[in-house]
Amino acid sequence: MATTTTISTMDRPVKKPTFQSTSTSRKVKNNIATAVFILCFGVALIPLVWVLFTVIERGYSALISIDWWTHSMKGVLPEDFGGGVYHAIYGTFVQAGIAALISVPLGIMCGIYLVEYGRGRFAKVTTFTVDVLAGVPSIVAAMFVFAAWIATMGFGRSGLAVSFALVLLMLPVVVRSTEEMLKLVPDSLREASYALGIPKWKTILKVVLPTAISGIISGVLMATARVMGETAPVLVLVGYSKSINFDIFEGNMASLPLLIFTERANSEAAGDLRIWGTALTLILLIAALSGLAALASRLLAPKTH
Repeated sequence: MATTTTISTMDRPVKKPTFQSTSTSRKVKNNIATAVFILCFGVALIPLVWVLFTVIERGYSALISIDWWTHSMKGVLPEDFGGGVYHAIYGTFVQAGIAALISVPLGIMCGIYLVEYGRGRFAKVTTFTVDVLAGVPSIVAAMFVFAAWIATMGFGRSGLAVSFALVLLMLPVVVRSTEEMLKLVPDSLREASYALGIPKWKTILKVVLPTAISGIISGVLMATARVMGETAPVLVLVGYSKSINFDIFEGNMASLPLLIFTERANSEAAGDLRIWGTALTLILLIAALSGLAALASRLLAPKTH
């Protein structure tokens, strides 16, 4: 005998809720807010585009010459249109590179300590110190290195002294970027590793750092690009040289910001061209590092399946 099932009122599906359409006043307010945002963005973009266009217009003619990239200013007179910035590019990369060799390991280890181990008073003092360094002007960092390295210890002005000042400017950026990337690593990955009996230090090396490495490398490259354009350290801690100097420990050493400052005293048309050409060169190098940071972040990001 067939049985029939009776569906009670409580078992019946509830009627699908109806959503109230957005009111006209909300749509108007949303459109106004969107228009204001686009307008503010456009206004902020105008000076950036204007500066970039001006630098390209006045400096591109210097960059199209192969001598610009392969020669220094040795033997070039102020009114001559010859010479190049090979010596300044070398000095910029060497000074920023040495600063990165010092600040990157220290910054990454400090970031790991603050996220994975930081507890108590010492962690608070470390965080406070990093915050203070992040707000220190470049001229203050340069004067500190001058007082400690040159005036007190008796060492001469050199590219190495510039690198020490750049370390003070680069270190807090590396620490903060490392901190933020490590905080984004899910705790479930750490807990899974601990559940397998893996010690904490190995978990950090094998699980946490590989997960966050793309963001860390991106932050390091951005910090390097930032310090490459600093002017105060090179003005205080090293003199300008028209020829290339391979000795980082002694003697004057050119850099792109220092070359721009030096050529400002040249009233000839060639000096004006070198100023704009050097500025464009610096912009291109920083843009290349920024693009490399974005590429590294994309390529080294953890793959999800």
